[in-house]
Amino acid sequence: MAVVEKPVREITGRHVLAMFIAFFGVIIAVNVGLAWKAISTFPGLEVANSYVASQTFNAEMAAQKALGWTLAPAYDPEHGALNLAFTDKAGLPVAVSALQVLVGRTTEAADDVRPEFVLTGSVYVAEARLGPGKWMMAVTAHSADGTLFRQRIDLTVRR
Repeated sequence: MAVVEKPVREITGRHVLAMFIAFFGVIIAVNVGLAWKAISTFPGLEVANSYVASQTFNAEMAAQKALGWTLAPAYDPEHGALNLAFTDKAGLPVAVSALQVLVGRTTEAADDVRPEFVLTGSVYVAEARLGPGKWMMAVTAHSADGTLFRQRIDLTVRR
């Protein structure tokens, strides 16, 4: 039986150029895709003007420390309830005014929600259906005399 050998194709300059373009084309396409995803999902701003925010930071921080408040968050995934318990220096419950809470993912703004909290007994409760993973809560409240209280809390939801 005769063995028929196929001729081996030579690698030409065109083949090398095509492989070079394909290799770097994939790398560039992935980088562009990742950069677009990063820019489109996260606004990247904490404050509109960091210089203006820095002018009052120390005074606001001192006033907040003088309040002596402690904030204890809790999330019940079974009932979709988010609880916030404010206590003073003595550990007694505190009633706050103008409570605002932003709940969202740490990496994107698409899932951001602002739940409406209601004071039930000594705890503020809101309905919030949070999926598993890492969440961030930006809490802003005022005391009865108008002192600003701010706290950012990381929350991990497990199912």
